Amino acid sequence: MFNLLKKWSYHRSPWLLLSFSALVFELAALYFQYGKQLVPCVMCIYERTAMLGVLLAGLVGAIGPTLFLARLISTMGFLASSSWGLVLAWQHVQIQLHPSPFAICSPFPHFPSWLPLNHWFPWMFQPHGDCAVIVWKLLNWSMPQWLIVAFAIYTIMALMILVSQFRR
Repeated sequence: MFNLLKKWSYHRSPWLLLSFSALVFELAALYFQYGKQLVPCVMCIYERTAMLGVLLAGLVGAIGPTLFLARLISTMGFLASSSWGLVLAWQHVQIQLHPSPFAICSPFPHFPSWLPLNHWFPWMFQPHGDCAVIVWKLLNWSMPQWLIVAFAIYTIMALMILVSQFRR
């Protein structure tokens, strides 16, 4: 299995498929925001940022799939973004399932000063909602619960790809 993953990582199409899957999640988030009028909270914005990291990691891998350094950077970015997204989605679910007046999320995103995404792209990264409110469910699971599934799958894939890069 690891040999197959390593072989695939040398091709552009799996990296582009990774980026495409993350793009679908980003477009779905925008559809829910603008099509369904569901306002995102600050945790939703952070989860979008993690998904954007997965998208960008896939593009880096697609640029240089035959270069070990490009694959390593892409895989590490993929792993960092997906695991960070998993942690964020888990925290978001905890806020939703166990609301408390003492555990609230900020109404303002805290991006680094050198990357103020909420100022550059407010249509995508400006929160307006409350983290504790569940605004949508599918099969009785909220959006952050589904994101736990997505980010967990991404994280497992990233770990497997990383391990495959160091196998002969």
